Amino acid sequence: MSLQAGLEALKQGQYQQVVQYLEQCCRHSSDTHELVQAQMGLVKAYPQIGEYQKAIAICQQLMTHPQDQVRAWAEQVYPSLQSQENSPASAFTKAGRAATVGVKLAMGGMGGNLVLASGVTITLLFGMVFVLSLAIVLIIGSDNPTQGLVSAIALTLLFNILMFFLSPFLMDITQRWLYRTRWVDLNDIEMHSPETVRVLRRVCQQKNLKIPKLGIIDDQNPTAFTYGSLPNSARLVVSEGLFKYLDDDEIATVYAHELGHIVHWDFAVMTIAASLVQICYLIYITFRNLGRGGSNNKIKDAMQGAALAAYVFYLVGTYLVLYLSRTREYFADHFAAETTGNPNALSRALVKIAYGIVEEGARNPEPSRLIQGTRSLGIYDPKAASSTGTAYRIASDQQKIGRVFLWDMFNPWGWWMELNSTHPLTGKRVRALSTYAEQLGLEIEFDMGRIIGEGKRLDKKKLYGDFLLDIALFRAETIGFFVALILAFFFISTNPTGATFMIIGLPLLGCGIGILVKTLVMYPSFANAEATDILTLMSNPYASPLRGKPAQITGELIGRGDAGYQFGSDMKIQDRSGLLYLHYASRFGPIGNFLFGMKRVESLIGQQVDAIGWFRRGIAPWMDLVSLTSPSGTRVNSYHRFWSFVFGGLLVCAGLYLNFVIR
Repeated sequence: MSLQAGLEALKQGQYQQVVQYLEQCCRHSSDTHELVQAQMGLVKAYPQIGEYQKAIAICQQLMTHPQDQVRAWAEQVYPSLQSQENSPASAFTKAGRAATVGVKLAMGGMGGNLVLASGVTITLLFGMVFVLSLAIVLIIGSDNPTQGLVSAIALTLLFNILMFFLSPFLMDITQRWLYRTRWVDLNDIEMHSPETVRVLRRVCQQKNLKIPKLGIIDDQNPTAFTYGSLPNSARLVVSEGLFKYLDDDEIATVYAHELGHIVHWDFAVMTIAASLVQICYLIYITFRNLGRGGSNNKIKDAMQGAALAAYVFYLVGTYLVLYLSRTREYFADHFAAETTGNPNALSRALVKIAYGIVEEGARNPEPSRLIQGTRSLGIYDPKAASSTGTAYRIASDQQKIGRVFLWDMFNPWGWWMELNSTHPLTGKRVRALSTYAEQLGLEIEFDMGRIIGEGKRLDKKKLYGDFLLDIALFRAETIGFFVALILAFFFISTNPTGATFMIIGLPLLGCGIGILVKTLVMYPSFANAEATDILTLMSNPYASPLRGKPAQITGELIGRGDAGYQFGSDMKIQDRSGLLYLHYASRFGPIGNFLFGMKRVESLIGQQVDAIGWFRRGIAPWMDLVSLTSPSGTRVNSYHRFWSFVFGGLLVCAGLYLNFVIR
């Protein structure tokens, strides 16, 4: 009776009752089979109430069990328990979940309009491909415009229909080849997360869907993604790292998020949209190459014009797809919150996925090809993992983690950078999920209200003033060139005598001054670089990707920064608070970077170093390196300012020479 009651409570996610019933069963049952079932249930329930040591102790017993199946299960679960015990998750306080699922939650305007975003994106992309297809037919000289129109429409529809239905199978081949994806059934998933199976069955039954084809990739970096062409033939793939770093309820919300993509059909829309953008780019490449050859100038001009149009369509289409991608993530988060009644678990899952990416990055000298290769498909943008994962890595207090969200929420650069991102910034997603928790009457684990309050007290003049200054700084050489050109025309119009070279000299001088000013602001003096740690740098809401902050950090070089590139010159440094990428620049340019990556980086990995450089914050924070020194006397110098000073100085000298010497 206790066993059945405990297993039923486990299905309902009532973990305190699970422990009560199954502990009673273990004390009184003499049936070996019942005892094993009770022990396995306790291994699943104990971590949900913070009793990691008890779960590990029972799992170690089961690893010596005479039955092969029981022993294999325990050996598979044991590493995940160890990881959870050693992570900050064991100190986190869970705020609970709604008593019922399926409660309708208002999005409050967050995330935009998915139907509108999908419709506009697909309509415009179809229009782009149609126009370009029509151009192909007309350029090759169709004598019948009507026939050309029909051919263009047929070409557009045929290609995209083929891409729509074939792309999932092409993805399957890619998955097997690159990531060794293995396809599993619900029983395999249930061993890792019983709640996930309940969510999959319930949602698919309610929405009249087939259970998606389920895949697992043997990679410890946590991620999840969905792809396909039709809801009933969708693929839902996760990595082993998801089970390693997340608890049962958190895994279930991630699966619910991916189910949201299937229910909304947005994964299919993304498949079409991405295909259409790729067509535009292929047409651009084809026309550009055709426009370079041949002897007929009229045809060459037509080809080059079509290539330019294709490239413009490609750029516009890329930003449309990025907008659609961000919008669909908000709606999938909303779906997961409604169907599980547990928005706090998804907030926690997003943060812990970031933590897992940082942890695995610290363990491996090479960045994960899985994370980089599935960036646009995955539930989380790995570029955003550094700040959030670093905060989670050392902070058991959710409020400390929330400070890194200030940049996401209030820095204008956050909005600017998000335009080029496939995912919303983490802080914005957690804020939306927190509003859903409030609607359900739940406590909020990440108190975004406090973060919003702190953000309102930030110096807005400094935030937006620095942002506008940065935008101007970004084009300082161009501004200098055109301002000087206007001055040159003014001087020539008022005093044409002796101003022959001014039309060239002044713009060169203005451009050179712009480069030097930009360099001095981007790379200020590092003589008094402040000793700090990575988390402190990442918690600065005023940080900029342009204006570098001189800083000194002490840590261990743990690997390269470039995925799959064994000669990469960038490195990863890890201190007590987190992980950061170091960007190296040789005074000899790309050749020097290559030689440094080939000859020096491997010998530096594993060394404790003091790194001085300019910290910058974008979606992914990094440091432009000035120097590395180790206790053994090893020293590496980096020269980010070198060529800017050389080139800017040469332009200034040339401008002064033309203006004041030759004249």
